[in-house]
Amino acid sequence: MRRWYVIGAPYLWLLLFFLVPFFIVFKISLSDIATAIPPYTPTLELAAGWDGIKTFLSQLDTENYTFIASDPLYVDAYWSSVQIAGIATFITLLVAYPIAYGMARAPKDWQATLMMLVILPFWTSFLIRVYAWMGILKKEGLLNLFLMNMGLINEPLTILNTTTAVYIGIVYSYLPFMILPLYSSLEKIKPSLIEAAEDLGSPPWKAFWQITFPLSLPGIFAGCLLVFIPAVGEFVIPDLLGGSDTLMIGKTLWSEFFNNRDWPVSSAVAVVLLFVLILPIVLFQRMQQRQQEAGT
Repeated sequence: MRRWYVIGAPYLWLLLFFLVPFFIVFKISLSDIATAIPPYTPTLELAAGWDGIKTFLSQLDTENYTFIASDPLYVDAYWSSVQIAGIATFITLLVAYPIAYGMARAPKDWQATLMMLVILPFWTSFLIRVYAWMGILKKEGLLNLFLMNMGLINEPLTILNTTTAVYIGIVYSYLPFMILPLYSSLEKIKPSLIEAAEDLGSPPWKAFWQITFPLSLPGIFAGCLLVFIPAVGEFVIPDLLGGSDTLMIGKTLWSEFFNNRDWPVSSAVAVVLLFVLILPIVLFQRMQQRQQEAGT
């Protein structure tokens, strides 16, 4: 019984905090908009029992999903979100890999301190950190003042309210999520493998690409997922740092939910977004399974 309790605890957690909320959102996505509180007409009445379920199945209406698929706004928002999140994830990987590599090769006495410095930004509110970047990137901000005082530019650069600012905000905000799994993978690599390659005449760059990089792939894929998944649905960063032409699905969903009060369409947008994000998770799990099978 104890083993069943241990196994059942995470499944109970997923049931209460994932499946039940998802079912509620999915139920609303199949409803019709209405001028009422709540602003939709329920199409599934669980209080009616099995008769209510049969009525729901006989009157199944997917017009909200059809509307999303036919409206270029939502298609472009999904594509733009995936594109921005993908580019930002790649930039985050380029920045995080040298940091994680340096942490893994640092003396053992320093690694705990370096880990604390990586986690230190989490001690400050996420919203406050994004607001700080607004003060840094605006025309009269610290970045332009520094560049002008150094003589690198003659007039302030327009960075705030652009897609570039969104990339900067995402990379900065999610950088620890990339560093931590990379450090976990790199720290497990035995230095003796690199030393053996160098003793056999392999130059350092070749030893890195043939030994270190392949062994760090699990950390790379885990870090990319931890950055890519929340970045696709990000709302705060594009809303505060991006401009009116920065189209992301998080802003679109917020507008439908709060401005247009169209809960059914916004719920359908959230459901489709969830299925878009499930694909990379499934691919990552299959890759891990293949690596485990190859290792055994």
